Amino acid sequence: SSEQHGEIFSKLVNLFGFVSLSEKHSLYYIYSALNKDVSLPGIYEFTALGLLDDREIDYYNSKEQKKIPKQSWMMEKMQEDYWEKGTQSRKSKEQWFKVNVEILMQRMNHNLHVLQWRHGCEIDESNGEVKFLNGIDQYSYDGSDFLSFDNSHRVWVAPVQAAEPKPEKWDGVSILNQYTQGYLEKECVDWLTKFMEYGKETLRKHSPPDVHAFVSLTCLATVEFSSARRYGSSCYTSSGIRPNDDGTYQLRKSVEINGDDPADYDCCLTHSSLTEPVMKKWGKYNCDW
Repeated sequence: SSEQHGEIFSKLVNLFGFVSLSEKHSLYYIYSALNKDVSLPGIYEFTALGLLDDREIDYYNSKEQKKIPKQSWMMEKMQEDYWEKGTQSRKSKEQWFKVNVEILMQRMNHNLHVLQWRHGCEIDESNGEVKFLNGIDQYSYDGSDFLSFDNSHRVWVAPVQAAEPKPEKWDGVSILNQYTQGYLEKECVDWLTKFMEYGKETLRKHSPPDVHAFVSLTCLATVEFSSARRYGSSCYTSSGIRPNDDGTYQLRKSVEINGDDPADYDCCLTHSSLTEPVMKKWGKYNCDW
């Protein structure tokens, strides 16, 4: 049903929101597993995807059981054995998730469960040098924090009782924590910088935004997602970044103006693809409503 579909989608997206600043880059892998097949289009028992600066670069699901590229430059640059090894890795993780979802079902009383794992890293490349900023390795259960790795102290943290056996067990294997920290700070960063180099023409390309001014002085900007967070506006209320049906994103900011206000108003937008700000003058309109 649409209600069940919405419930699953809410659980899948509740925890993981991504924000990348202008001079920062990120690489994340997200794995999601359901405890049963729900027979809904586009929803699988197990999915895995890679995100580079919030763009999907690879994908796997339990139906096709094959890791595939989602960017043309990934298909061109990465050799066939990369995808073969990646497929085997995804299959093994799929089995791991099946086992652990069953374990969680015994500890927590719900009909439908979603177990997710997100891991990855963020870097700063602002001065021509790569600087490690943050590493994340965390699990969520039905959209809520379940278990996470504290990279600074190299320990696992469990915010809920059902996850409590895991930190003690995993912390007891010091080599596991060393590997996790090493992956986040070194291996992940290496892959991130390699992918950035391979896809630099696409990733660093920002199309100029379209800007419109409406009767109520609503500033609407439509841009690519990768650059949608790189501009500001002086308008007062915001819609937040929203997706369009063509793969771009939009942001609306508005302000209420009295009809007899003699001042001039305009929308001013700055963007990394522009050499100078875009100014859209707001016209005066008389509405006989």
